[in-house]
Amino acid sequence: MAPLLRSAAPLSVVRRSAVRRTASLRSSLRAVVGTLLILPLALLVCFAGPAAAAQWSAEDLTVPVSPDGTLVTFSEKEVKTGRKLFNESCGTCHAGGITKTNQNVGLDPETLALATPARDSVDALVDYMKDPTSYDGEYSIADVHPSLRSSDVFVKMRDLDDEDLRLIAGYILVAPKVQGVQWGGGKIYF
Repeated sequence: MAPLLRSAAPLSVVRRSAVRRTASLRSSLRAVVGTLLILPLALLVCFAGPAAAAQWSAEDLTVPVSPDGTLVTFSEKEVKTGRKLFNESCGTCHAGGITKTNQNVGLDPETLALATPARDSVDALVDYMKDPTSYDGEYSIADVHPSLRSSDVFVKMRDLDDEDLRLIAGYILVAPKVQGVQWGGGKIYF
């Protein structure tokens, strides 16, 4: 007589095990779907919430337009456009307001004010971007610094007009008010 084969498990045990696995799978699926639904909301709160709440004040956006102290208030849109133009045209050498080729001369307010002539106003910065001079104002550096005067060599300057230069200058003067000492701080902060 042949030996009887033993059943591995009764059918009810197999069904209970399958039900448990299905329930576990459903629970895991709910957790994944819940995470996928909550993740965009969490990212929105983390990134858009603070950005939307961080409105710049009129004081932050107000800077000297001319050396005589006359003030101008830029809109946030103008500053953002100025930042974009700055990053495209000047950011390679002046990221974060530093000067990579000479860390002693940054774009921070104190350094701009001590230049000869002072470069701490919109008009003065526009003048510099048209025809740059040495820090002491003794000679032109248009041969080595991008400017409208040297746009034949520095092609990024070719498409900029006076309004673009005004927006770049506005960004340079607003940035330290928003970023604090890190703007132009150079290697001390980076």
